[in-house]
Amino acid sequence: MGQGKHAIASQERRVKRLGYRYGVLLMKSAKPFGKIAEHGGYLLRDEETRKTVFGNKGYEYSATLDEVEEFLLAQPKVRDDEEE
Repeated sequence: MGQGKHAIASQERRVKRLGYRYGVLLMKSAKPFGKIAEHGGYLLRDEETRKTVFGNKGYEYSATLDEVEEFLLAQPKVRDDEEE
């Protein structure tokens, strides 16, 4: 079963929240073309340095939403500022 636009929007929100824990921002290509339209469309950018963390292998916005989510889930849970 394919993902509808609501399922994709829901996954984007989930990945954005997950990225916040690691100080990264989910970026989506505004105008997908060529390679981006075929595979990819997303990247992660560090909020402080504004450098790309994931999704620029070969070309900008090279990661799919699933790849971004898998990358984030594989990261160690280290955000100390969330402790109360």
